[in-house]
Amino acid sequence: MANTDQKFAANQADLPTKPTSIHDSARGTPTPPSINDFDRLVSSLNTTLGPSNGLDSAGIDVEELKTLMRAYTSSEPDWNPYAFADYSRAYTRNLVDYGNGKSNLLILVWTPGKGSPIHDHANAHCVMRILKGRLTETIYAWPCQSGEEGARQCATGPASLYPSTEHTCSRRGEGVEGTLEPAALDVRRETTYHEGGVTYMSDQLGLHRIANPSADEVAVSLHLYTPPNAAKHGCHIFDAKTGKKSHVAQCHFYSELGVKN
Repeated sequence: MANTDQKFAANQADLPTKPTSIHDSARGTPTPPSINDFDRLVSSLNTTLGPSNGLDSAGIDVEELKTLMRAYTSSEPDWNPYAFADYSRAYTRNLVDYGNGKSNLLILVWTPGKGSPIHDHANAHCVMRILKGRLTETIYAWPCQSGEEGARQCATGPASLYPSTEHTCSRRGEGVEGTLEPAALDVRRETTYHEGGVTYMSDQLGLHRIANPSADEVAVSLHLYTPPNAAKHGCHIFDAKTGKKSHVAQCHFYSELGVKN
C-alpha cells in the first residue's frame, strides 16, 4: 500500500481531456460496435429508468433494478477502467454514468479497514452490488430531538430539505413527556455482503454506514442512486453517539467517466 493513488487497471486517467463515455446517455453518444456485459447492464438500467420522471422516487421499480444488478455477470476487466483507489481516503466515488439526469451510477472503491460516515440518502433509492471483496452494512434508526419550546423535531422535519421522508425515530430520551432528546443511534441490523451480493437502501429504512471489514483487501461496489438527489443537494451525516446531523455536499467525484479529476 505504499502507492497512495492506485488504480485496478491501466485506465485512461492520464489523458489530457475527458473522453465521451459510451455510458453517458445524457449526451446521446452512439453505442460502439463492441460492448461488454457491464455496458449492457448500464444500458438496461437506463432503459428501466426511462419511464420515470427523474424528479422523485415514486415511479421507480426497485425490484426490477435489483434484478438487473443480480443478473450481471461481473468481469473485472469491464469495470476496471472506472475503479480508482486512493489509500489516503476511506473510499473513492467514481462516476460511471449520468443516467439522463435520472440517476447516478457510481463505482466506489473502499480502502481496507475504512468506511463511510453514517448517512441518509436524500429521499432517493440506492441499489448496491458488490463487485469485489466484501462490505459490511450497518443500518440505524433515525434520530429525533426536541425543537423549540419542547416541540418534537425529527431529523427530516419541516426545516429539512426533504420533509416528506418517512422514517422511524431512535429511542425516546429522558425529559418532558412527549418530547424526544438527542440520543445515540440505535443499530437495527448489521449485514456483511460478499462478491455478487445486492442490497437496497432508502430513507424509509433508516440510516446506514458501509465499511470494508478486510484489513488488507480492497473492496469495490457498484451503486445506483435514483433520483440523483444527493449529487444535486447533498445529504446528511450523523453522529453515532448524539444523533446530531450535519449537511454535506456530494458534488465531487474522484473520477468521471473513466478519467481521474
